[in-house]
Amino acid sequence: MDFQLIVSWVQARLHAEERGAALVEYGLLVALIAVVCLVVLGTVGTSISAEFSKIAAKLT
Repeated sequence: MDFQLIVSWVQARLHAEERGAALVEYGLLVALIAVVCLVVLGTVGTSISAEFSKIAAKLT
């Protein structure tokens, strides 16, 4: 995509009269990203913790 096209689209979205709706959409996106991060960190965090425990056991 052309960078100028993206810039003009963002500017149009920011200056639209539906600012409240756009704000809600951005809030929902942020919430969704936070939930995905928590799920991924919960899943990966457990396996990383197990790997660090293995390394610590080998070092002692």
